[in-house]
Amino acid sequence: MHGRLEGKVCIITGAARGMGEATARLFASEGANVALGDVMVSEGTSVAEDIGGNAFFQKLDVSDDESWKSFVEVVISKFGTIDVLINNAGLVHFTPIEHFNPDDAEKILGVNTVGPMLGAKHVTPFMKAAQKGSIVNISSVDGLRGCNGLTLYTASKWALRGLTKSLAYELGTSGIRVNSLHPGGVNTPMGNARGLPADQLAHAFCRVPLQRIGEPNEIANASLFLASDEASYITGAELAVDGGWGAGYYQPVLPGAPDGLTP
Repeated sequence: MHGRLEGKVCIITGAARGMGEATARLFASEGANVALGDVMVSEGTSVAEDIGGNAFFQKLDVSDDESWKSFVEVVISKFGTIDVLINNAGLVHFTPIEHFNPDDAEKILGVNTVGPMLGAKHVTPFMKAAQKGSIVNISSVDGLRGCNGLTLYTASKWALRGLTKSLAYELGTSGIRVNSLHPGGVNTPMGNARGLPADQLAHAFCRVPLQRIGEPNEIANASLFLASDEASYITGAELAVDGGWGAGYYQPVLPGAPDGLTP
């Protein structure tokens, strides 16, 4: 089935690479007018030019209110409305709590939590005018659980999950749906920052129930569902696209064990 976003105007943040790029390409292939935002100008411009059609790129710092204002003004001038916002831009941060730096919090929360709030702020008037819209906040499996060494990142993703619930209440009467999507490990420049080859990735993710890392297009397909009219009665929900990671770790079979599993 094609044309699932035919004629819809979609903003995608963090669209210069990884999950955002995959989402922009998929949405365009499904008939959407796509506005790509990112701080990586050359990469984002290249992606938009490669997509062609009704895709364009403009620099967007999601943590900055004026940057959002300017970005949305351009989208409206080009397309006249906004139907979908995918808050995908994000930063990961590895630090033990004893090395916590408040400056890091300002940066991570600015992108991961404040950014989606600003995005919702600026698109909501246009969605309310149309009495419809879909906002998808890309959280994380770490927005469903805790993780050692990722305290600040985890806090930002739990906050985004909470924001989603609140906005679903606040905007539902205007026909605007707000949901969160929770990827696990994804094979992107951020999710595989060390550039591990396939065999090492397989070892790293052997205890995830599906025993592999996710691919960007798998996250994009989940965003497509939530953005489309197929999800017309879904709001305030959280969709895990994590290979089962949030459900728990796979326990390998041990020969001779009474129940066939590890103790």
